[in-house]
Amino acid sequence: MHSTIIRSPRALAPVRRGFVRRNLPYLLIAPSVIMLLALIAYPLLFALKSSFYFWNLQVGPEPMAFVGLDNYVQAINAFDFRAALTNTLILSVLGTAIEFGLGLAIALVLLKTLPGMNVVRALLILPTTIAPIVVGFLFRYLYDPGGGLLTWVLQSLWLPVPAEGILGSPSTALAAILFVDIWQWTPFFAIVLYASLLAVPDEIIEAARLDRASAWTILMRIKLPLIRRTAIIIVMLRFMQIFNTFDTVLVLTRGGPGTTTRTLGYSLYEQGLVNFNVGLVSAMTWITVLIVNVIVALYVFFAFRNEEW
Repeated sequence: MHSTIIRSPRALAPVRRGFVRRNLPYLLIAPSVIMLLALIAYPLLFALKSSFYFWNLQVGPEPMAFVGLDNYVQAINAFDFRAALTNTLILSVLGTAIEFGLGLAIALVLLKTLPGMNVVRALLILPTTIAPIVVGFLFRYLYDPGGGLLTWVLQSLWLPVPAEGILGSPSTALAAILFVDIWQWTPFFAIVLYASLLAVPDEIIEAARLDRASAWTILMRIKLPLIRRTAIIIVMLRFMQIFNTFDTVLVLTRGGPGTTTRTLGYSLYEQGLVNFNVGLVSAMTWITVLIVNVIVALYVFFAFRNEEW
């Protein structure tokens, strides 16, 4: 005979409380994780399916025919897509490197006990709080060839300014967009690196100074290694953010002149929301996703391969 053991609700209460206590952090973040996965997974799967069809909303509301990898081949072979990829990589690599270098320099200055540093710290974060499209309109007027402040400053310094304007010349347009991004996002690096440097123990710095280590040695051998993980993470995040640059390009140049400032983000906008070519823009989206993931995966592998967690 089998005996059945019936536990009272009072006896099960400690078991439930123990289960909830052990899994409470996961239960609290579960709704956010589920929502995030839904917002990411569904668009990507929809784009993956659409990328194998000829689907243009100017022709019809439904996919017209299965075309296999034709959209991917068309995207890769398109000159404007290759130009957009090149420009995006230039902006991402140069922008991240310059912003990190300038941000580190500013963070080191912020560590100094100089008069007015509290005000400087407060003002420093302001550019990052402005929407990129607003920053684009601001610099559009600053770059104006008919009286923009930056144009006037360059002319006053006897520096050459193209007759068609800074944004209208193929030789300066991409650099102008890069300058805008550096102006807005260098403070992000400065604030994060400044906070990280504040966490470096003073005892280590004092011991190095007693050993007559130079400021450069202290920076390279002590400070940077101690904030290395933070630096690696913010560089990765900023690289991915610049890789999606769209707002500034839309306001300043619309990808011109020609394809000089066209980025992947602007190309996706043009094919999807101007030409309504759903199939092609879906293929371009997946190519972009794969490129970003490969670059980030390689970066993380080489950056953290010697790290001990």
